[in-house]
Amino acid sequence: MDSTILILLSGLVMLLVGALVGYFVRQYLVSTDQKLAQISAEKLMAEANAKKNELLLNAKDEALVVRQAAEAEHRERRSDLQRQERRLQQKDENLERRVESVERREKSITNKEKELEALRSEIEEVKVQQFRELERVSGLTREVAKSEILRMVEEEVKVDVARRVRELENQAREEAERKARGIITIAVQRCATDQVAETTVSVVPLPNDEMKGRIIGREGRNIRALESATGVDLIIDDTPDAVTLSGFDPVRREIARLALGKLVLDGRIHPARIEEVVQATKLEVEAAIKESGEEAALEANVHGLHPEVIKLLGRMKYRTSYGQNIRLHSIEVAHIAQILASEIGADVNVARRAGLLHDLGKAVGHEFEGPHALIGADLAKRYGESPKVVHAIAAHHADETEPQTLEAVIVQASDAISGARPGARRDSLEHYIKRLEALESVANSFEGVEKSFAIQAGREVRIIVKPEEIDDLGAVRLARDIVKRIEETLQYPGQVKVTVVRETRAVDYAK
Repeated sequence: MDSTILILLSGLVMLLVGALVGYFVRQYLVSTDQKLAQISAEKLMAEANAKKNELLLNAKDEALVVRQAAEAEHRERRSDLQRQERRLQQKDENLERRVESVERREKSITNKEKELEALRSEIEEVKVQQFRELERVSGLTREVAKSEILRMVEEEVKVDVARRVRELENQAREEAERKARGIITIAVQRCATDQVAETTVSVVPLPNDEMKGRIIGREGRNIRALESATGVDLIIDDTPDAVTLSGFDPVRREIARLALGKLVLDGRIHPARIEEVVQATKLEVEAAIKESGEEAALEANVHGLHPEVIKLLGRMKYRTSYGQNIRLHSIEVAHIAQILASEIGADVNVARRAGLLHDLGKAVGHEFEGPHALIGADLAKRYGESPKVVHAIAAHHADETEPQTLEAVIVQASDAISGARPGARRDSLEHYIKRLEALESVANSFEGVEKSFAIQAGREVRIIVKPEEIDDLGAVRLARDIVKRIEETLQYPGQVKVTVVRETRAVDYAK
């Protein structure tokens, strides 16, 4: 029993001791936590104060910058306001000065207006007095004098108007002639073609003179067979390595030339072979004639021609008039007629077609009797050409038929232009050269002329003078004198420009 109590008592004592120890331990731990919390709080407070001070410093710096910027902007605005104020003051001063100037001018103008009014009144009085004096001296009233003056002025105006009308008529006539010459010149320049001068003989080259004997043949049978088959005379003379073919018909002469050339190349020359080659050559020439006619129609832009008309156009290739190839001449006339018709508003197709066919009668030669213009018109009518084309062909030479349509006149003029232009025909070329020589001789006949040149087909004479003998004024007088001499002594189409050139040169040498 006693031991149990002791155990209990000892247990209680131990519990008490443990409780006290635990209490003191908790107090110690609590006090330790409090100290740590206090230290942490003090640290946080220190950091917060540091951040507070830093933020305050930053805020002060920013506030200082903002304040400085605001002060700078304020100063700039104040300076701008001051400048504007000074400018406004200057404007006000200028405006005041201008107002004063305007007021002075207004006063001056007012004074001048008063003076002018007074002068006007005086002038009116003087005018009235002068009219009265004129009426007294002339014995006419103002209305009567006005009527008389108007009558005199009307008569003078009538005379001036009549003179002006005459001048305008002359100018219109000259302008019409100038434009007509211009149209013709343009047509010639656009359509000028080279011309081929044909003769009545052709020359066939031979490889050697021995071939002449083979062409003649035994007792002349080969040459007789060739002349009989072609209708052309063969002339075998002393001309080396050549045989001359003579014949009026150029188509036959062409057939003989081609046939003889083939026989010479082939080497087999006898009557049977000659007839065979000539017959084949005729077919070739007929084909070439047809092709040439088609080319002419195509080049002249004329369509729908009868096949026989095409052949006649092709035959023109072998015919000439005054040395001018008729086929090329007909194509040129078609082009010129087309241009003239388009310029003056005529029927272009009729003019072009009649221009191409106007010399159709020359293609048949001696096969028909009569003027070639009427022969060509009959052929065109036979092969279905229109009455306008037929009339233009018949009237392209006024000796046979007078032109009744504008297209006929155009074809007539185109034919004359093509035949008369320089170089188209032999006789025209000679006259053209003589005219150029005459222009140069007239210029060279004056003293002081060094040399002269007729240029631009005789439309201009350029004269080089000696500068030591003729001065600038002398050059002007010389040009005028040469113009007068040309007008008095020469005949020429259009006008001739005279250009006098006076040139001086200074030459020295660097040594």
